[in-house]
Amino acid sequence: MELVDAFKAVVNWLSSPSILVTATIVGLVAALFWKPLWSKRGGVALAIISGGLLLFSYTDSNFRAIATIPDNVPILIMLGLVGFFLWYSMHQAYENDKRIEKGLPPIEKEDSDKKVFSWPDLVYVELVCLVICSVIMIVWSVYLKAPLEEPANPGAAPNPAKAPWYFLGLQELLVYFDPWMAGVVLPTLIIVGLMAIPYIDTNPRGNGYYTFKERKFEIIAFTFGFVILWVVLIVLGTFLRGPNWNFFGPYEYWDVNKLEPLNNINVSEIFWVKLFHRPLPMNWLIRELPGFGFLAFYMGVLPLLLGKTVFRRFYEKMGPLRYFVGANLFLIMMLVPVKMYLRWAFNLKYILYLQEFSFNV
Repeated sequence: MELVDAFKAVVNWLSSPSILVTATIVGLVAALFWKPLWSKRGGVALAIISGGLLLFSYTDSNFRAIATIPDNVPILIMLGLVGFFLWYSMHQAYENDKRIEKGLPPIEKEDSDKKVFSWPDLVYVELVCLVICSVIMIVWSVYLKAPLEEPANPGAAPNPAKAPWYFLGLQELLVYFDPWMAGVVLPTLIIVGLMAIPYIDTNPRGNGYYTFKERKFEIIAFTFGFVILWVVLIVLGTFLRGPNWNFFGPYEYWDVNKLEPLNNINVSEIFWVKLFHRPLPMNWLIRELPGFGFLAFYMGVLPLLLGKTVFRRFYEKMGPLRYFVGANLFLIMMLVPVKMYLRWAFNLKYILYLQEFSFNV
């Protein structure tokens, strides 16, 4: 029991947001390059380890109390499906890379030559899927009661008050950004940026078939945007955000009385008050010069530096216009984890705080 308790304590410690997100980023990027993980044996081993860890976690009363909430059960299933299809796509990508190295066409090319009739082949499969899904939904609705509650009561607000699961990622972003930024600007730019990848980088390789070797950067960028900036944020908001919107480990009791005071600070306060020991200037332009300088460097100078060094190959291949559009979209996407780390490390609230115009970044 001491070993089990020690393991749970380590997992709870690793589930702190800064460690969890860092480990997920490093693990995801490293896993994409680890070929054995995407083989059939690797998939079976991954499924066994994940299933065993889930069964072990269900023995903990605190984990079980949160995971068995009717709203959270579909999210666990969704996470399993995301993991499976991520493995399956990468498995097929590595298989195609092997075939291309041997001079063979991709799997999709061979499958495209096979033809089947809509009737009865396709319609029959759809009918079977319809019946199976209907049976599952009926059984589910009988044994897993829908969490229907009373009409909204302003005198009895739930703690924590959470949005539906598909908005929990946006609700988590509200901790780090203004509502207009977290709810409108960033999701729109991230989605547009992910969709724009094949148009900005017009590499003809990898069109119509799965491959990793020929589209490494694009796959890493898309997977990062989807897994880290969407799935992980949903997991944080669903399973790790408890009362008073505090973080709790998966095996930790959700204590309503847990309080974590935060002294939020802005870049302007760090620059003028902490660094130069002066009061904040009254003029908003002078006060926020450090924030303007950071954003100018991040969105203007940094793409140039990357184009001359790390992204030099993309700059030469894509040209100035497409490169700067792609680089800025990429940096805007990366601003999300950057701002999250600044909040966790320094309690930084805003890089640019223009309260006079209700414009904050």
